[in-house]
Amino acid sequence: MIRIISANAVGDLVTRKVSRHEEAENVVRKIIEEVRAEGDRALLRYARVLDGFDRDSFRVEPKELDAARAVMTPELREAVHTASANIRAVAELQLPESCMTEMEPGRRIGQIVRPVETICAYVPSGRYPLVSTLMMTVIPAQVAGVGNICVTTPRAAPEILGTASLLGLPKLFLLGGAQAIAAFALGTETIPRADRIVGPGNVYVTVAKKILAGEASIDFVAGPTEIVIIACDGNPVWIAADMLAQAEHDTQACALLLTTSASLASAVAEEIEKQLSSLSTASVAREAIERNSAIILVDSVEQALELSNRYAPEHLSIDDSSLLEKIDHAGSVFVGPNSPEAAGDYASGPNHVLPTAGAARWRGGLSAADFVKVISVQELSSEALQNLAPAVTTLARAEGLEAHARSVEVRRHG
Repeated sequence: MIRIISANAVGDLVTRKVSRHEEAENVVRKIIEEVRAEGDRALLRYARVLDGFDRDSFRVEPKELDAARAVMTPELREAVHTASANIRAVAELQLPESCMTEMEPGRRIGQIVRPVETICAYVPSGRYPLVSTLMMTVIPAQVAGVGNICVTTPRAAPEILGTASLLGLPKLFLLGGAQAIAAFALGTETIPRADRIVGPGNVYVTVAKKILAGEASIDFVAGPTEIVIIACDGNPVWIAADMLAQAEHDTQACALLLTTSASLASAVAEEIEKQLSSLSTASVAREAIERNSAIILVDSVEQALELSNRYAPEHLSIDDSSLLEKIDHAGSVFVGPNSPEAAGDYASGPNHVLPTAGAARWRGGLSAADFVKVISVQELSSEALQNLAPAVTTLARAEGLEAHARSVEVRRHG
């Protein structure tokens, strides 16, 4: 049964234990170096052993994608249409724009926005075929104008193949694990090198992204998924359902309820047990609930917000929008009883690829802005440069960079 504890006993639930990946790192480093040295030959060896790969090519032909699309149920096709339209609309709001502004006569400053050339979206398909992750990772890249969008997934789940066809994604590869990340970070004979790699994965995928972050840009190093719910009252059936929706992802998942109400805490705990008895994913969800999750009794909403900001959760659910101004750190916020996290996971529009393990302290979720470069532009007239010259030359010489100062001074004399 889920724990009910006081706020002064939260301990590691809020501070988090640092995950140790030494064993995984040893395995992953060996895979990376073999892919670096042998390319496709190493890829094929690992794919056959680890993923049961039995094809001649990692690339899935467009006709196979289209065939999977043809057998999708009308309900799934409509769901993809609805979700992708909403995801696309939100991504368009996030995209920075090129601009130029005359800050003062003769000094024009601005930016140009250019997409990265090649990206790889990693889409898990082991326990669950994550169609939603496919949409969340590639649609922002499409909005950004990325010309070469590659998708890699461990197995040929028909839901993922069909959705790739619906989204107009002809470059799908059957590669998973650390070897997939290595292939797209380094490039091989048949796998293009990606400028940016995005998407969640298991511990080996996570460690590979961390190690290869210098070879390709990554979204972030992910930890177990998590939710914090702040509720002083509410429907215990709904709250329990939201906590279990998080817990069923993974045995390492974490669901926390922060409440001032002891009666609500007890009702939610009882309801979790009741719902677990009929949940098809109960074996996973129960372990996450009992090992990593808790209901925390707080003295006030202010204390709940302080704990939440210290935790910096991936997902945060709050009663109403009046609390938004007090939230400093969260990956995505769900406001009100009719905004369950599951809506955001699939179809409301904001991205579900979010920072975990406290990374929400310094960044938000994946967005169209992650797939572009904002390149600064400056254009100075002769007069504007001369107005800046005293500041530039003084600062340059303070740093001991004489050539910098002279590069401005030589322009005084034409």
